[in-house]
Amino acid sequence: MVMHSSWVPFSGNYFAIRRIGHCVLPVLLVCGAPLLASAQVSVLTQRYDNSRTGQDTSETILTPSNVNSTQFGKLFAQPIDDQAYAQPLYVPNLLIGNSTHNVVFVATEADSVYAFDADSNSGANANPLWKASLIDTAHGAASGALPVTSTQTGCTDTQPNIGVTSTPVIDPATGTMYVEAKSYEGGNYIHRLHALNITTGAEKSPGPVVITATVNGTGDGSSGGKLTFNPLMQHSRPGILLSNGTIYMAFASHCDFSPYHGWVFAYDATTFAQKGVLNTTANGGLGGVWMSGAGLAADSAGNVYLATGNGTFDTSNIPATEWGDSIVKMALSGGKLSVLDYFTPFDQSNLSSSDTDVGSGGLLLVPDQPGSHPHELVELSKAGSIYLVDRDVMTANNLHYCSNCSSDSQIVEELSGAIGGAWSAPAYWNNNLYVWGSNDFLKAYALSNGLISGAFTSKSTNSGDDHGDTPIVSSNGTANGIVWAIDRPNANVPAVLYAYNATDVSQLLYSSSQAAGNRDAAGFGVKFAVPTVVNGKAYVGTSSELDVYGLFSGGVPQTETPAFSPAAGTYASAQSVTLSDTTSGATIYYTTDGSTPTISSTPYTGPISVTQTTTINAMATASGLNNSPVATATYTIQAINFVHVQGNSAVSGATGANTISLTMLNPVTAGNLMVCGLSGADPTNTTLVSLKDQAGNLY
Repeated sequence: MVMHSSWVPFSGNYFAIRRIGHCVLPVLLVCGAPLLASAQVSVLTQRYDNSRTGQDTSETILTPSNVNSTQFGKLFAQPIDDQAYAQPLYVPNLLIGNSTHNVVFVATEADSVYAFDADSNSGANANPLWKASLIDTAHGAASGALPVTSTQTGCTDTQPNIGVTSTPVIDPATGTMYVEAKSYEGGNYIHRLHALNITTGAEKSPGPVVITATVNGTGDGSSGGKLTFNPLMQHSRPGILLSNGTIYMAFASHCDFSPYHGWVFAYDATTFAQKGVLNTTANGGLGGVWMSGAGLAADSAGNVYLATGNGTFDTSNIPATEWGDSIVKMALSGGKLSVLDYFTPFDQSNLSSSDTDVGSGGLLLVPDQPGSHPHELVELSKAGSIYLVDRDVMTANNLHYCSNCSSDSQIVEELSGAIGGAWSAPAYWNNNLYVWGSNDFLKAYALSNGLISGAFTSKSTNSGDDHGDTPIVSSNGTANGIVWAIDRPNANVPAVLYAYNATDVSQLLYSSSQAAGNRDAAGFGVKFAVPTVVNGKAYVGTSSELDVYGLFSGGVPQTETPAFSPAAGTYASAQSVTLSDTTSGATIYYTTDGSTPTISSTPYTGPISVTQTTTINAMATASGLNNSPVATATYTIQAINFVHVQGNSAVSGATGANTISLTMLNPVTAGNLMVCGLSGADPTNTTLVSLKDQAGNLY
């Protein structure tokens, strides 16, 4: 892979920028105060680079020999306010305020973006380094703006909020993060492109800009021969692409609800001027750009690649003007975004009618190959096919689509039904492809002379979830390869982080479900989630927290069970409960609402006042672990404060937690006695009440 450096200015200072393929990494400060100054690796875009290879070949810390449940596990978690569909991004040695941090960035469906210290959640790093709300007035939104909800879209696919779904992209040369966000403001639905300062989260000029366009077309939702972008119906899933100074974003819908289309927007990264728009089905419908969150891809010449879902494909016009179920190559030319080439499978009509999208999964631009097809791409489909396509001439003789064929012989290769339906993307490393389809096994295929091996070379022993998982690979060059993936069994259980030996994926190195006591359990899983593995740690976005995994320092961290004083039991009066732990420096977290405590719960700082029957759940950890053993104590308070007896006042004389002796102030006959009210903290029918008159006669 070719590496070279060029000087790039930022705020009066200059940095050496090393370009590795399509990924831009800061490596050297020349003068002035550092913004980005390190030889460490950055993760600036979805799946590491614009080719979307999903590989980090500069990982020198994590190896197949130390990624195991004894040496590796969950270090800590940071709470976030909603689901993190976007892949975490990472910038090392970033100056924020007066301190330098390795920083991990997380965007959520609540329209929030967080910057966390990537290595610690203690002390000054316990809170976010910054948090930006893209729906406040400082970020261009109207007062009172909210995320869009699943109730408003009618789709529970992303719930309860729809804010930021696509993975942002960072330009290290200007210290800018580009983010697409959806909001609801004053009865209007709005998509905006934002430019955030990565050191503060503040909006930068020229951001933000409202994303909209009108094109010629008679398709679904059009009026008078014009088709306008519908901000309620359209949803941006694919990761944002930054290529040659242009920002590309793509859209499909919520739950396949019409009317919608596939839209692609191109904006100038410096001015936010709209440079081009493409509608994939302007005279038809559907054709969304889904790709299960995988980013739009680009080659070094600036050509952009994507795949579309089921929708209109006009077989009477070849070359087509509607591109449902197609792999598309496009570029900016003459002030417009134009389709340069495309491939549509021979069975497109069947694929569209059965909703087995070509573009359900993401695509990957394969590094240059020997043989007659040096420039290739791989796409995974919902039908479980693996398509291998020549990027230079996507189909033999520019056939594009063969209506009379029984196979896709016009492309380099197709492995039909090789995997379970793909709502995922492939990864590449060392002439291997890694794919994980729906309810299938992780599979490795070999690449040789530009062709994929007909059969997989190895597969995992465990299967994945019903959408498939997107793998990524960490390695030190061609050594120490590890395949990572996040599995989401369902929305209401912890996600599972897996690590496999990349040379033989039947060897499971690590799973976050292996350690006893749920030590390494992640937060609840998010569909399409992709881990970020960089500089010795793995970062996992979930529905409520960012989980951070890495090597333990000095062995497996200690987890302790806190002790309660007084002990659990039944008491006649309110109690002051203290919690303690035997480990020096341990932090105790507790809840009183019945939920399981985490490191996001209330930290114990002093006695807990218990005035009514209460169950306290507590955990203690000296290591920031989110899943330490939980201790439980229930305090039942049964004091009686007032009794009214058939119109006669009585005085309380509690002698025990379950025995109450009352003396009546006025004599009455036994036949008229009736206890009308017991007030206090949780009297129960197990309480024994004795009534006496002032002479001591027992009734």
